[in-house]
Amino acid sequence: MHIQVLIHHYGYFGVFLILLLEMIGIPFPAETTLTLSGIEWTQGTFSIIPLLIAATVGNAIGSGIAYWIGRLLGRPVIVRWGKYVGITNERLDKANVTFQKYQTTVVLFSKFIAGIRVLVPYLAGINKMSFGLFTLYTTVSALVWSAVFIILGKYLGIEWSRYHQVLHQYLVPGIIVLAILVAVWYTRKVRAKKRSKTE
Repeated sequence: MHIQVLIHHYGYFGVFLILLLEMIGIPFPAETTLTLSGIEWTQGTFSIIPLLIAATVGNAIGSGIAYWIGRLLGRPVIVRWGKYVGITNERLDKANVTFQKYQTTVVLFSKFIAGIRVLVPYLAGINKMSFGLFTLYTTVSALVWSAVFIILGKYLGIEWSRYHQVLHQYLVPGIIVLAILVAVWYTRKVRAKKRSKTE
């Protein structure tokens, strides 16, 4: 099902679910979901506070589940099942070295890096980071990250509604003119090569 349709159909719960499942490792496009939610906010589908709560809580709960999988089941289970979502031994090793050096920083800023974002809760669990601290940092990070992409979506939505009529009116003719110019240029180039060869 298309993300925008899912958001329309399930509303806040759809946003919550996508953000939760992405953190467990199911490949949903979280940033796209948040940006589209921001666009929907400008159109009156969502209100900002419930939207932020749904996104933040979904991400935090998904991160918590991943944390406890890492803590209780450990590395072998994560590597065994993680291969289906791109988690390999090598990738886990590299990420773990960085995590052990900079735990707090990694948890706070990893939300903004798509591939790393999913690994970090598992690493926090494997390394037995304090669950209370992990939950605090990951919730703050999720709130800031969600707000950034929702607000980005809002301004994209405003600009789209402002300029889509102009784009619709001039984009297709512009593409046609550009295609003609490229064709003319290419034809001339081919003819020039043929002339140089005959000479």
